[in-house]
Amino acid sequence: MENHNTQVNAQDTRRYDLDWLRIIAFGLLILYHVGMFYVSWGWHVKSPHAGPFAEPAMMLLNPWRMPLLFLISGVAIIFAAEKMGLRTLSWKRTVRLFVPLVFGMLFIVAPQSYFELLAKGEIQAGYLEFYQIYVSGHEGYSVTVPTWNHLWYLVYLITYSLIVLPFVPAINWLGEKMDTPGFERLMSGGRIFLIPAALFVTYRFTTDIWFPEHTHALVDDWGAHARYFSYFIVGMLIAKNTAFWRVLAATWRTGLVLVLVSAAILLPMWVNWENWTGNQWFVDIIRAWRVIYAWAVIATVMGVAQLYLNRPSKRLSYLTEAVFPYYILHQTLIVVIGVAAASLALPAAIEFLVVLAGTVFGCLLLHEYIIRRTVFLRPLFGLPLKPKQRQSADKLQPAE
Repeated sequence: MENHNTQVNAQDTRRYDLDWLRIIAFGLLILYHVGMFYVSWGWHVKSPHAGPFAEPAMMLLNPWRMPLLFLISGVAIIFAAEKMGLRTLSWKRTVRLFVPLVFGMLFIVAPQSYFELLAKGEIQAGYLEFYQIYVSGHEGYSVTVPTWNHLWYLVYLITYSLIVLPFVPAINWLGEKMDTPGFERLMSGGRIFLIPAALFVTYRFTTDIWFPEHTHALVDDWGAHARYFSYFIVGMLIAKNTAFWRVLAATWRTGLVLVLVSAAILLPMWVNWENWTGNQWFVDIIRAWRVIYAWAVIATVMGVAQLYLNRPSKRLSYLTEAVFPYYILHQTLIVVIGVAAASLALPAAIEFLVVLAGTVFGCLLLHEYIIRRTVFLRPLFGLPLKPKQRQSADKLQPAE
């Protein structure tokens, strides 16, 4: 237990564990989007080998990958507000996210729309001709142009940050009031994997039913906002709640059992979902269980990470900077490389390796040899004009 306290009470230093979780979450996001090229679900472009083979793994990942990112972003905003002050943070965060968003929409995302419309037969023009149409805001296509596509996360993060910044002192106060022995007892005994999930189970039978389509279009995505914004707020509330982190450190093994049992039971049902749709009560149980599974995964990985990943390293410092450019670049690389690989009629396994390796190495090479070394490109990909001095960066907080 002494080790647990050492880990969770180090609130005045950088939370390296959450840095690692953010990197891992974005890495899984890249892998998930590679998978979208191969599953039968709708996406921008599809491999000729697309089918159900990878769908079980995608089903296990999908419920928690984005909620984890929003929760970590909520934690980060508390530490960043304490370090910078609300006014400075408001300006810096908006600029840091808005500049890459606009740049990404104009220059990074456009090829995704081009190849999607080309695959649908809606255009025959070359890319340069299409790009003129893209930036003009043509409305005759089945997809919106220009668009932010996978960069919707930046749009939501900007919006949520601006909404909560005036209330950071109040949320901080509430978080401190929750940091009590009573709260620790309430969440102990495995209840930490169930009680916080109750809010999201409520959403599953209210807002998710009222607003079933998740559009990523900001203004009409209320079901998604209810969930993602709540995870963002939860992150703010638990940021400095040492009782919460102590319970996670002590009970993550319980969470792991819950996650593994849930996955083993839920996955066969998801894969054969059409067999269960006639029993509404059973469907509702599975839907609620899916929400509990998502929170249990998030809580478990946070518990594991604070014990085993909360330490600095050169690799962590490098990846903490690299992850944002990778996020901006990856989906366009997947689409472009995927379309090119599909035209070669490669076997499925070889094509997958080409797309995956091409995406990862494309991100690596573009970041390492162009973006991070070119001053004017750095802010276009969310990086400061000058690399941070890591000696002083130890006092920074995750994902500012």
